[in-house]
Amino acid sequence: MSSSQEFVQYAADQSSGAGRITYRKMFGEYGMYCDGKIFALICDDQFFIKITEAGRHLAPGLAEVPPYEGAKPYFLIEDLDDRDFLTEFITATCRELPIPKPKNKRKKTDTVPKRRKRNDI
Repeated sequence: MSSSQEFVQYAADQSSGAGRITYRKMFGEYGMYCDGKIFALICDDQFFIKITEAGRHLAPGLAEVPPYEGAKPYFLIEDLDDRDFLTEFITATCRELPIPKPKNKRKKTDTVPKRRKRNDI
């Protein structure tokens, strides 16, 4: 079962205090970004945030479960109604996450074949 657009939008709205929140559809589910850093996954209408030491310190009792089979554990956030907690938690988490590496720009290839010189024959 994939996540509903309504749940994804609700999670994004509730997380908006932490920064510029965006999301992308990935493998049938969603990845959530804060100021360009991926910090969470939404799978089966559940909100999973990457595990960091700051997160463990702020909420030591949160369940750590994989969002899908074969994935490493994430924090499962079941209560999205507390915007202040989400803002603090996401801000602290993203502070620990590395800055994304810039994507390599593809080199443009020549679409016109090179002309042969007379000596190349």
